Amino acid sequence: MSSEPWTIERIRDALGNPTLAQRFLSEINRAPAHQLLAVFAKWERIAKDTVAAADRGREIAAAEARGEEPAGEWIDATDRVFADAARIRSRGAA
Repeated sequence: MSSEPWTIERIRDALGNPTLAQRFLSEINRAPAHQLLAVFAKWERIAKDTVAAADRGREIAAAEARGEEPAGEWIDATDRVFADAARIRSRGAA
């Protein structure tokens, strides 16, 4: 990760998604002066998390391209997801 300071422009660029970037710009532009730091900190955290997730995704893709297992502990949640989906369907959701 870059050691450059986080700025409004850097956060906007790090978000990657134009809709999300627009939401950030809208929030930061409409925030009252006493809330600017809190809004900035919230979006800085989101940007950092986004950059970290993208970096992790690239690491996983590179490992798979080399025929390796991705590093880390992986939990198979397939059964839980299927059970949740069945429960939701039983309530009449599409």
